[in-house]
Amino acid sequence: MSAVARTDTSIIGRWWWTVDRWLLVMVASLAFCGAVLTLAASPAVAERIGLDTYHFATRQLVYLPMAMIAMLGVSLLDARGVRRLALMITVGAVILMVMTLLVGTEVKGATRWVRLGGFAIQPSEFVKPGFAVLAAWLFAQRRLDDRFPGYAFATGLYLLIAALLALQPDIGMTLVVSAVWAVQFFLAGLPLMLVVAMAVMFLVGSVGAYFAFDHVQIRVDRFLDPAAGEGYQVTRALEALRNGGLFGRGPGEGRIKEVLPDAHADFILAVAGEEFGLIVCLILVVLFAGIVLRGITRAFQDDDLFIMLGVAGLMVQFALQTIINMASTLNMMPPKGMTLPFISYGGSSTLAIGIGMGMALALTRNRPGARRLP
Repeated sequence: MSAVARTDTSIIGRWWWTVDRWLLVMVASLAFCGAVLTLAASPAVAERIGLDTYHFATRQLVYLPMAMIAMLGVSLLDARGVRRLALMITVGAVILMVMTLLVGTEVKGATRWVRLGGFAIQPSEFVKPGFAVLAAWLFAQRRLDDRFPGYAFATGLYLLIAALLALQPDIGMTLVVSAVWAVQFFLAGLPLMLVVAMAVMFLVGSVGAYFAFDHVQIRVDRFLDPAAGEGYQVTRALEALRNGGLFGRGPGEGRIKEVLPDAHADFILAVAGEEFGLIVCLILVVLFAGIVLRGITRAFQDDDLFIMLGVAGLMVQFALQTIINMASTLNMMPPKGMTLPFISYGGSSTLAIGIGMGMALALTRNRPGARRLP
């Protein structure tokens, strides 16, 4: 029996009986897997660069609970509260992105980090959930009132964020934000001709990024012709996955983390495959897919366009980030330097994803009159 009675009208009581508990369990399971894999992958990386053995693990075991607390806190909000939070996050993230370009720290040729009070923050991570919800509201308002320039505002906001991301440069993040905007615009009723025009625009933009940014050109060239470049991390990641087989070499028995620079971050899936095997990797895929499908299914059964578009945008960015990370590790696309949600090390990424999942949980809560899954 549940510890919370159905007659409980407190905030927690109402939350418990309206939140999607299946989605909550899947997200918590993913976070648990992330904690285990961080403990497996990060000590060797920390030792190799002269840090304390558990430097990354200790930090991530702080970030993950913070993300879960943020997720639960945000999930208590109603739709209006989520929209207001999205506005504050988006405005704050855009301001910090401008600061990043002016006083940010350059890492590996990109300026994506800004230091505030001793903490390094990546503002672009936080702009993703904020933009998804805010753009959804703008699109929905335009459908409710033809006089409201929601399409123009949403497009203007997208162009501003995309421009700031391109200046960092962060082409992977620009791709994710672009996909969210495009999917939401399409669901809001974008005419077919504009859909074709948008597809052409993305194609032209991708080609333009290849010629405009040296690091993009290098990664694409190495992907198309591995013999022409080094492609060290991808080669070793594939080797680790082959060595792991179905059941892995066992916890702590992996060797890839000893030589792979980003074993605790972008290529943590390779560590999972080598030490725990294909079975565990497939379990992770099922969890990721289950979260996305559950969220989208519940959203599309709601008669509120804002909720449908908001959750769709949040799930699209979550799914794309997952696909990009896994596809890069498996050499199915050029590396993008994107974390695996809740699994890879990273404070800004983990906290931002927690906030995004909290928004999705809040928007998919049962409401009077809404059609929901049993």
